[in-house]
Amino acid sequence: MVEALTRVARILERASPELSLSHYRVLTMVAAGNGRASRLAQRLALGKPAISAAVDSLVARGFIVRSSLDPDRRVTLLEITAMGSTALAAAEAAMSAELADLLRHAPDRAATLVVLRNLSLALDGRQAARDVGAAKARVEAGSTS
Repeated sequence: MVEALTRVARILERASPELSLSHYRVLTMVAAGNGRASRLAQRLALGKPAISAAVDSLVARGFIVRSSLDPDRRVTLLEITAMGSTALAAAEAAMSAELADLLRHAPDRAATLVVLRNLSLALDGRQAARDVGAAKARVEAGSTS
C-alpha cells in the first residue's frame, strides 16, 4: 500500500511542474487562511527549516507575500497572491485530471473513491487529535511557568 501511495505522489508531482507537492501543500494551507509559518510547520508535519525554504521559494516566485503581525517580527503572516491563486488552481486542475485518468483504470472506481474519502477523513481526524494534544501541551506549559 505504501508503494501505491508513493506512486500516486509521483504522478501528482509530475502533473504540476510549476509546484512541487511540498509547495502545493504550503500554498493550499496559506490559501485556506493558515498563514502563520509556525502553524504551517505544525499542520504539515514539516520542520521549520523546510517550511522556511518553501516559503522563501514561494515568496521569490510571487505566489505568497509575508507581513509581520508584531513590531519585533516574531510572528509572520503569509498571504496568497493572485499569481499564487492562479498557480494553485492550475496545479489542482492538472492533478485532478491525473487522478481521473488513474481512476479510469481502477477495477472498482466507486470503492476506490470511498477508500480515498476515508483516508482523507482519517488524515483530518489524526490532525485534529494532534491539534488538541498541542493545545493541551501549551496550556500545561503555561500553567507550570
